Amino acid sequence: MPPNRAQVVETPDNLLSDPLAWFYAEHHRHRQFCDLMQRTAMASTYDEEVLSWLLDFVVHELALHVLDEEEDLFSLMRIRAQPEDDLGQVLSRLSREHAKDLTRAAAVGRHLETCLRTQVPISRNNVHRRALESFAIQERSHLALENAVVLPIARLRLTERDLFELSGRLAMRRRAAYGPAWRAKIRIGAG
Repeated sequence: MPPNRAQVVETPDNLLSDPLAWFYAEHHRHRQFCDLMQRTAMASTYDEEVLSWLLDFVVHELALHVLDEEEDLFSLMRIRAQPEDDLGQVLSRLSREHAKDLTRAAAVGRHLETCLRTQVPISRNNVHRRALESFAIQERSHLALENAVVLPIARLRLTERDLFELSGRLAMRRRAAYGPAWRAKIRIGAG
């Protein structure tokens, strides 16, 4: 199946009222991006729309997601986790991976920009292709750890107030990042 945007489903904005469900849905969406990235890396045809969309993901959306987790979710988990959760090492590992992810994302972004500028498929350059494939594999592993360990413990430990504040911070960050376009999208979705 050739890569296309329809293979990535938008995370419903109404899930922001249940931030942990929103994280699960957003992680599913990120896995879909990873699948799309791997298919694009192998595609023999040039697709400007898909390459531009992947570039936006690695440059903007991934950075926004890292902020969601580092500044909000992980901070709350460091406060609420109990010693028996043994979460400290996992959160430290995930934070280190976030830093590496942003560095890798910048490199992947440069590869995508090069392909967009030269209008050549990713698959024609082994360095570009391997960078996208490696990024997708690492990102899927990272998301699996968050889904299997962090989010279930968050469901147990975060208070109603924590979840309410987390919801507000996620929504506020999206309003700041997307401005009027996000508010218009919310209005359309509400109607």
